[in-house]
Amino acid sequence: MSANQENAFKPSLSLVDATMIVAGSMIGSGIFIVSAEVARSMGSAGWMMAMWVLAGVVTLIAALSYGELSGMFPKAGGQYVYLREAYNPFIAFLFGWTQFGVIQTGTIAAVAMAFAKYVGYLAPELGENNVLLSIGAFKLSVAQLVAIASIIVLTYINTKGVKNGKIIQTVFTFTKLFSLFGLIIFGLLVGAKAEIWNANWASAWASSSLHMTDNGEVISTALTSLAFFGAIAVSMKGTLFSSDAWNNVTFIAGEIRNPQKNIGRALFLGTFIVTIIYVAANLMYLAVLPFNEIAFAAQDRVGVAAAERIFGAGIGAVTIAVMIIISTFGCNNGLILSGARIYYTMAKDGLFFKKAGDLNQFNVPGYGLWVQCVWASLLCLSGRYNDLLAMVIFGVLVFYVITILGIFVLRRTRPEMPRSYKAFGYPVLPALYILVASALALLLLKYEWQYAIPGLGIILLGIPLYFIALRKK
Repeated sequence: MSANQENAFKPSLSLVDATMIVAGSMIGSGIFIVSAEVARSMGSAGWMMAMWVLAGVVTLIAALSYGELSGMFPKAGGQYVYLREAYNPFIAFLFGWTQFGVIQTGTIAAVAMAFAKYVGYLAPELGENNVLLSIGAFKLSVAQLVAIASIIVLTYINTKGVKNGKIIQTVFTFTKLFSLFGLIIFGLLVGAKAEIWNANWASAWASSSLHMTDNGEVISTALTSLAFFGAIAVSMKGTLFSSDAWNNVTFIAGEIRNPQKNIGRALFLGTFIVTIIYVAANLMYLAVLPFNEIAFAAQDRVGVAAAERIFGAGIGAVTIAVMIIISTFGCNNGLILSGARIYYTMAKDGLFFKKAGDLNQFNVPGYGLWVQCVWASLLCLSGRYNDLLAMVIFGVLVFYVITILGIFVLRRTRPEMPRSYKAFGYPVLPALYILVASALALLLLKYEWQYAIPGLGIILLGIPLYFIALRKK
């Protein structure tokens, strides 16, 4: 059997499997934590909800736009292939390099650390406070080893064929969807209080930043127009990151049945389900918790604070910890399974380690999976995973904008190509996405520059690497 993607990858994933990869890769720990920062930044229930709704709408528009590209190029590597075909191998390489350098691997590291953090919550001896080694600023905790172990286990399972990864993805994603729906329903039926809801919505559209003094007093500062845009940048960094990784399903196009149709469908269904869950979960938080308790939840654990109100202190905290452990483990399975397919296609183009372009006896890119595993594990040791997340979202937005711009380019340069889907609302909605995402990227550069500039630096580092790869090729 020749090792090219058309006849070596086994198309064994159904529409349900593909949808579970979209939804499962999106839902990690963000929905249980991010609302605290959004509440502090925006200062009111209306604006907090607006940030989640905006993230959902932007994500849905992008996913619907990708449907056209996935129908045109149903190949392993997904977004990398779209960029190569719309522009050139150089732009595609910058995307692939940024995915490997920080986006995919940094997200895997951050999700693994969230998994380990909550394992440590249930078993303190496995937590971050159990430090094994301390050399200067470097600390090695048991939690970091737990995170790395989870990455190694999932990588090993995925090297044994896509079927094993598919089973884990479907089981864990169904489990977390049902448990999230359960939490929302219990919250609205059991934990909701009319007086809390009414108080939260009393001044729904007053924008302010909230700070807590050392003696526990909450100070509210009205946002000026300039500070308001800064608050949006901070909030959208979290809500968009919580809604990200939906594009991972495009990377595994070679293993999806009828990819021309099913990738577009999975993108829509997965992002729609997750958007509904995220908006409903935040409405539940506002029905169960006074606004200041959302904004200043201990360690930003809004999910834990809500569950304690619903189920009582002990049971609530354990419930959320178990949900996050399931959620993050399933999320990382989708990220690990998908990521190696980009490096496979890059290697085929002579732009990555040559061996990453080989499939093992189980028809999966085993070498690429292990290279990804090693780098993600090193990022776990860095102790900078939260900074990585902030850097990730800038790079993600830049490449989403360039990719969706590619639809306009391909309509002009390749009008004859069959398109099983047309981008929904073209040209208005894709153009709207480009405007909104570009504005958010610029806001991040202005207000979150300490993260956005290193993110830009990582992208630009790909330029010399591309020419080195070309020389070797």
